[in-house]
Amino acid sequence: MDLQRVLEKCGNFGPYQILLLGLYGYTNIVSSLHYFSQTLISFTPSHSCSPPVEDTSHNLTVLLSCNIIQYDADLTSHRDYKCSSWDFERESNYESITTELEWVCDDSYKLAVGQSFFFIGSALGSIFFGYLADRIGRLPACVLTTLTGASGDFFTSFVSSLPWFSFTRFVSGLSMDTQYVLMYILVFEYLSPKHRTFGLNIILGVFYCIGLMISPWMAIWLGNWRSYLWAASLPALGMLIYPFCLHESVEWLLTKGKFDKAVNNLRSIAKFNGRQVEDSVFDEFIKHYREKLNSSQKTSSDTFMGMLRTPRLRKFTIILLIKSMIITIAFDILSRNMEGVGISPFKLFSYSGFVVLPAGLTIILFQNKIGRKGMACASLFVGALITATTGYLVGTLDPANYSVLLGFMVCLARFGAVVAYDAEAQYAAEIIPTSVRGQGVANIHVVGNAFAFFSSYIIYLGTFYKPLPSLLISFLLIIGGCLCLTLPETLHKQLPQTLEEGEVFAKGEKWYFFPCNSRRLQSNKSDFQLEITK
Repeated sequence: MDLQRVLEKCGNFGPYQILLLGLYGYTNIVSSLHYFSQTLISFTPSHSCSPPVEDTSHNLTVLLSCNIIQYDADLTSHRDYKCSSWDFERESNYESITTELEWVCDDSYKLAVGQSFFFIGSALGSIFFGYLADRIGRLPACVLTTLTGASGDFFTSFVSSLPWFSFTRFVSGLSMDTQYVLMYILVFEYLSPKHRTFGLNIILGVFYCIGLMISPWMAIWLGNWRSYLWAASLPALGMLIYPFCLHESVEWLLTKGKFDKAVNNLRSIAKFNGRQVEDSVFDEFIKHYREKLNSSQKTSSDTFMGMLRTPRLRKFTIILLIKSMIITIAFDILSRNMEGVGISPFKLFSYSGFVVLPAGLTIILFQNKIGRKGMACASLFVGALITATTGYLVGTLDPANYSVLLGFMVCLARFGAVVAYDAEAQYAAEIIPTSVRGQGVANIHVVGNAFAFFSSYIIYLGTFYKPLPSLLISFLLIIGGCLCLTLPETLHKQLPQTLEEGEVFAKGEKWYFFPCNSRRLQSNKSDFQLEITK
């Protein structure tokens, strides 16, 4: 009587799971507001130097974006000097941090420095909160990381200098998307396997899409970046009710030997779902896991570093880490790079946010047919093609004449990045054993988030050759797709609970195995045998 069988009796897709999915949707709104606040507070509109005070009517003054050229009356000589103030072409009079603090030209590095501290914070925060999730539980760690990130956004709204901006962005980055990951794990463990793909991805698609599409209009309506950060941080307070509405992960409680608490949670879920479960079911359930714990003696002491001690788990872990680096940096660049295509970056950000929903539907339609590995590989290879095409068009076409086409291609590239990102999240969670799932998923994310530190520098390569960033991202996506072929398929399989189970998981499976091919081959074999019989 394992956990999945008990959950079937208690209800693995009933009112409690609906409540859980609803709060997961709210978490996605909070997560999207937090993650992309980094982008919305830092849009840099077109600008030029303000006319100098000493300017006279008989001089010719040329105002550039960073310099002023002032000619004498006879145009035979001129002075060239840097400007000290700027006139910005603000979008709907929105005051971003770059326009208020005038972090442009020689001071443009300040924004990049602050953003780099955000990713440094994300690296350290993912490690810490991932560790915390496997020590005190998924639920309290999820609430704590959300409040930490929101406090960082809130305090950022009061700063006016680079040191304080860097510090508050570091605090904000401590959570980044960790709250989303931990809530994802909680939903993943309580939801029936056949509903996971639909439940997780449709909720993610709808609610994350809502957060993305409303956030630019919130920023424009509020008028400045400080007010926007206040508004974006307040919804995090709603997660304080989670401990009163939700139960801690039963799988986590079992790995810690807290059997009575696990049973109490299951009884409560059964009652909430209107199910009657006999005491003998829970007695057999406890007996099963007590024997399993006693025979293993390693379940409660499993650590993420243990995944690097055995050959197969070590290979899986390294590939997941590299894949996370590639997907995260592609997702970050393709989500942030909204300027220079002839459309308002606020509008393009909002419109492109809609692709999250069809991206989730794409995973729902195909992931259970072609498998987790098939979905992950296909998203990486197709994403590479879309990204390369988008980069080439953006680099060769005039934004003034082809703004609609370029905007569509930017949205399409973002669609590919979202599909790859979402497919990777579920795939990694299923490969990593339950005993280290929270810490493992968080550490894989931390490496990816840390690698996103280089995203600004990759975008900078476009100053030398515009398509270069997209071509580089496409090359990385192809590498990720090839590495993904060596991972095991997890569809319709009993997922590993411990490191020992993870080491032998899908052993003997070929790299070219896909569930769709397996079913086709099995069908052909059956037809052949039937023909022989006739």
